[in-house]
Amino acid sequence: MAATNFKTENNTFRKLIGNGLTYRIPRFQRDYSWTSEEWEDLWMDIGALGPDREAAHYMGYLVLQSPDDKNFDVIDGQQRLTTISLIVLAVLKNLRRLVDSGVDPDANTRRIDQIMQTYVGYLDPVTLVARPKLTLNRNNNDYFQNHLVPLTQLPQSGLRASERLLRKAFEWFDKQVSDTLKSSGSGDDGRRLAQLVEDISDRLFFTVITVTDELNAYKVFETLNARGVRLSATDLLKNHLFSVLDRGGETDHELRNLEGRWEAIVGRLQAEKFTDFLRVHWNSRHTFARQADLFKTIRARVSTRESVFQLLRDMEEDLDTYLSLSSPETSEWPETDRHFAGTLKTFRVKQPFPLLLAAKRVFSAEDFTGLLRATVVISMRYNVICTYSTGEQERTYNAVAERIANKELTTLAPVLTAMRGIYPNDRNFRAAFGEKVIRTKDSRNNQVVRFILCALEKHLFHRELDFHSGAFNIEHVLPQNAPDDWGGFSSDEADALVYRIGNMTLLQARANRELGISAYTDKRPAYQQSDFGVTRKIAEENTEWTPERIASRQAWMAVQAASIWRIPQLD
Repeated sequence: MAATNFKTENNTFRKLIGNGLTYRIPRFQRDYSWTSEEWEDLWMDIGALGPDREAAHYMGYLVLQSPDDKNFDVIDGQQRLTTISLIVLAVLKNLRRLVDSGVDPDANTRRIDQIMQTYVGYLDPVTLVARPKLTLNRNNNDYFQNHLVPLTQLPQSGLRASERLLRKAFEWFDKQVSDTLKSSGSGDDGRRLAQLVEDISDRLFFTVITVTDELNAYKVFETLNARGVRLSATDLLKNHLFSVLDRGGETDHELRNLEGRWEAIVGRLQAEKFTDFLRVHWNSRHTFARQADLFKTIRARVSTRESVFQLLRDMEEDLDTYLSLSSPETSEWPETDRHFAGTLKTFRVKQPFPLLLAAKRVFSAEDFTGLLRATVVISMRYNVICTYSTGEQERTYNAVAERIANKELTTLAPVLTAMRGIYPNDRNFRAAFGEKVIRTKDSRNNQVVRFILCALEKHLFHRELDFHSGAFNIEHVLPQNAPDDWGGFSSDEADALVYRIGNMTLLQARANRELGISAYTDKRPAYQQSDFGVTRKIAEENTEWTPERIASRQAWMAVQAASIWRIPQLD
């Protein structure tokens, strides 16, 4: 990002809201949504502020967009700014009660005027028209400006859900402010209310990132999200789509239609990231776009009313497929398809998703199942065992997806041929498998090893197992916590070999616990009596367990694996 396109600084609430600056929440930004949980957390943080207590409280990032450094669009941070403004209004309400009760009316009236002008709104010196410091979105601003800011009687009915939250938030903070005055005993209540506003304005501070346009805002989102900061690039894209309709002077009916359908998509995704879905969806229909370029690409391509609704229809068409791939356990797909999708989830592999979305729209059911299986095989070879870089693989998948979307490829056979470059051959696969180390203390790795061992059991002994089952565990022949000199292994040998696939097998959970770190000679009789063929085979073929026997068994397993996970058309 060019240095001239954004700036970052730490600001107090006073510096943010003073000096004639104004803030506008974009018309189509999300509605107010904070609830009592967030209100209570913020109030507790404010309560800890003061000269003899906490010097300051950090409120996190604000992302603002401005062409002139005077008027700002709030791209991220609207919930916090709105809530702090409600607290200031709650303080003003309490000052108004003091005036109405005849408590130091002149001083408290001056306090009301000063706080109102500094933090809520001011008279424009040119037009003498009152200008609010903060303007909310299209669904919330009328209620905020017409009822909350004037401190009038608040309507109780006919409100949107977000307007009810605004009212409840104001009433909740009004009560907290009032209770604070009562609990602190007698004194100059007006002065203490003013001091509360001073503490809020001088001791709450933000990291403010100001950008020049929405593209730079999106880049900031990507950077901050990579650092674990919770921001919503989803809202930025939503704002762009709504602004396209708004520029065209479209009716409220179309805007409501878009909003309802958009929220339905986001709601169905739930725990899944919308930006992940959007990228998979886009790359299943268009030339490959990196995550960093996605917003720029969509903004350039989606610039008319027709293209906005086409994007919406396309996302709706792909949503079920994406959810079935991400959460196959809740899918209505056939059992075989759910099994393959579940395997991809076990592998934590998502690179094939754009390809699979494209194929689901075009292929027959039989060819789609075949492609699912092929992506599992490629993922086992390329990602799980060979652990090659995914850059080339992702581009290959997306190039094939684009050809499917353009109806150049409509059946399975030519698609498999087009993916030959990301299908490791038997020689490379067997070599990588023969040396593979998988540390099973990681939950994903544990599931992968169980999957491999269960597949070997099925291939050799025709026994179908659910690798998720709790009835059996992975048995490490050389134990994970082996004592020194276990079976003659040196410490270095034990560290290097304990997580080799050749050192692992299946065992009933109880037997696994009972054997623990026993010597191989004590384990062998239990292996001979095991229900699992792969485990009995160890006992039958090995009178002792040595580094050489681990290597030999793993080389044998590699040959079996090449037979299990293969695509005959590509051999």
